[in-house]
Amino acid sequence: MKQILQPLSAYNLWAHTLLLDCISQLSEEDIHRELKSSFSSVYKTLMHIWDAESIWWQRIKLAENTEAPSEHFQEGFEILRKKILAQSLLWQEFVSNASELQFSHEFTYQNTKKERFKQPVHEVLVHLFNHGTYHRGQLVTMLRELGVAKIPATDYILFCRKK
Repeated sequence: MKQILQPLSAYNLWAHTLLLDCISQLSEEDIHRELKSSFSSVYKTLMHIWDAESIWWQRIKLAENTEAPSEHFQEGFEILRKKILAQSLLWQEFVSNASELQFSHEFTYQNTKKERFKQPVHEVLVHLFNHGTYHRGQLVTMLRELGVAKIPATDYILFCRKK
């Protein structure tokens, strides 16, 4: 399992970094501009990515009550960028240091609707890294809509070729 999850966690951080570097070229106005997507702006999409990574982190660490960091966050893009990358780095370090037993460990958590579930850690990690890929795809579409001509390719295979 570690052989699969370690590259995925590194890929998640790599892809976030590339896309966030691209987004950093935009004005704050464009980052907050209203667009049609699952979330109504680049900023709100990034907040969702951060919330998801943070909430799953809290769940994995067996926090009784999870909190979305966006609930109290009022900073601009540059601070948000640092927070997302720091959270993704925590995931990469977690995966690098985890044992096979930790990946198969089943833990109980509540979703945002207070429903209880029990799942192995490895399923959550695959979900989390896939979730990031999904929303980065949305961000690419949003960037095109904002007129960004040079958007980095973040395909997993490109990450693998760089090794």
